[in-house]
Amino acid sequence: MPLSPFPFPKSSHHIRRFDSRSLARMAPHQKKQGTEPKYELLYHPEIPGRGEFIRLALEATGTSYSDVSNQEKSGYKKVQNLISETNPPAFAPPALLVHGEDYHGKPLVISQTSNILLYLGPKLGLVPEGDELASYHVNGLALTALDFCSEAHDVHHPIDVGQYYEQQKEEAMKKAKPFTKRRIPKFFGYFETVLKENKEGSGKYLVGKSLTYADTTLWQVLEGIEFAFPKTVAKVSKNYPLLFSNFRENIKEHKGLKEYLTSDRRLPFSIGIFRH
Repeated sequence: MPLSPFPFPKSSHHIRRFDSRSLARMAPHQKKQGTEPKYELLYHPEIPGRGEFIRLALEATGTSYSDVSNQEKSGYKKVQNLISETNPPAFAPPALLVHGEDYHGKPLVISQTSNILLYLGPKLGLVPEGDELASYHVNGLALTALDFCSEAHDVHHPIDVGQYYEQQKEEAMKKAKPFTKRRIPKFFGYFETVLKENKEGSGKYLVGKSLTYADTTLWQVLEGIEFAFPKTVAKVSKNYPLLFSNFRENIKEHKGLKEYLTSDRRLPFSIGIFRH
């Protein structure tokens, strides 16, 4: 039996439909040699979600990859049937299929957002080179940012992740109050401190003096938090100048990300992890 633990998004009224031309526009950056991408990103179609953390790492480094569900009309079947004789089945997307990385005679399949980033970090140059201990700092910061992301998601699904938001809206409103009052400032304050203490980064990077996947991960969470809670962010962001001026502005202007963020490949927020 094929593995299919990946339900489609429950509400599809917001989803953009793709014809062949729009699929072509969404093709990721390809290196000039035109070789087949080594990496295939397997995720839900037409929403950024947790797949975006992987996309940002790949796009920031100009790495060729295939965004399967958003490039192939039948690509989602590949996600639903994600199973092999050697790789453990993935519980849920995102997952990364790595061509050329042999795992008992099969291409390697890695699941879990943080695990994929941990794998890609040194291969894409998104951890400090030659500093193994610093790579643990990068991973720890990325995990903290992903915790922040999960807490934001749980605000609009406080009772049951399997139910519609509209079925638990009253409870969501109750959960939003302590989240916006205490949790958002706590996370913002923590990352502000990290930026301040990293003297090498001049308030622009979390670890060292160059881009890491902790930076791209936190940046995406900041974008999502502002989409979900714009009033709160407008009110408190002035208290965290390094985070919202130096860091946030620097990351979006990064050479590898600037073009991506203004392209059709960048999927808009809607009713996914971050809900307005």
